[in-house]
Amino acid sequence: MSAYLTIALAYVIGSLSFAVLTAMLFRLPDPRSYGSGNPGAANVLRSGSKIAALVTLLGDASKGAVAIWIASALHEGSEQRQVMMALAGLAAFLGHLYPVFFGFKGGKGVATALGIVLALNWKLGLLVLVIFVAVVLVTRYVSLASVLAALLAAPLAVALGGATTEVVVLSLVGLLIIWRHAANLRRLRDGTESKVLAKKQP
Repeated sequence: MSAYLTIALAYVIGSLSFAVLTAMLFRLPDPRSYGSGNPGAANVLRSGSKIAALVTLLGDASKGAVAIWIASALHEGSEQRQVMMALAGLAAFLGHLYPVFFGFKGGKGVATALGIVLALNWKLGLLVLVIFVAVVLVTRYVSLASVLAALLAAPLAVALGGATTEVVVLSLVGLLIIWRHAANLRRLRDGTESKVLAKKQP
């Protein structure tokens, strides 16, 4: 299969918004209509359904990994296999951010990015996941954990001997995640960002 078709297929896979699809399946409100308006697992959790949020998280993460696995299989034996895997991951990520099926208005891409990192380098993926979880547990801020994990992914890839294309793709993904969290960063600065796992005040 040509590189263009592989990238197009990965983009289409990334365009599947599991937040919207899961909300329909569980008969929940459209996640774009409440909370942050972001079609992602964190916002689905605001609906009160932890199961729906988990399904969204796993679905969004899996589509990044699936796109890479398909690219790997389609280009098995090719000298460009690693490059195509990284580009497929980037295409799936862009599909999540700008989904063709949902008016090009998607989520922030954190779960999808995690699936991409795990598929490209599982050791790096686990390390990034540990950083994310640790920051959430300490600070209760998902947005801060997302930004820090995105910021550290590419440097950690370099430290682990990642290929140039992999590092470049992770750098682009990281920058896009940080950009998509601009409003969250402003709220963190102002002390108005919402927390998770925090006890509600009586």
